Amino acid sequence: MPNMSPQRGIVLFAHGSRDPLWHRPMQAVAARVQAIEPQAAVVCAYLELTEPDLPTAAAGLIARGARSVTVVPMFLGVGRHAREDLPALMDALRAAHPAVAWQLQPAVGENPALVELLAHIALGEIHR
Repeated sequence: MPNMSPQRGIVLFAHGSRDPLWHRPMQAVAARVQAIEPQAAVVCAYLELTEPDLPTAAAGLIARGARSVTVVPMFLGVGRHAREDLPALMDALRAAHPAVAWQLQPAVGENPALVELLAHIALGEIHR
């Protein structure tokens, strides 16, 4: 029987909100990532106001068999959370799980492809 545990984990990391509707876009992105790469384990995690937090989400991925974890900061702007809080959380994860290969991507707002897409949406060129 083939090994069905994921080797790759992906965490979509956002600020968090008490409003349950706020999470829908994050969950939609997670579902789309999972559809594109079914063998990966994809979860959402939040800095505050919402669960799971990053350490809990990461531990869950590792428990499911992930040996590499990519954290994707779902921030448009790069404020204190992305510059200070997230790197400290990543350092703690690396220390707690040294056998896991950790990758921290830049905030999505720094990706030129997203900037281009948002410009086209603002111009009304991209519709649902």
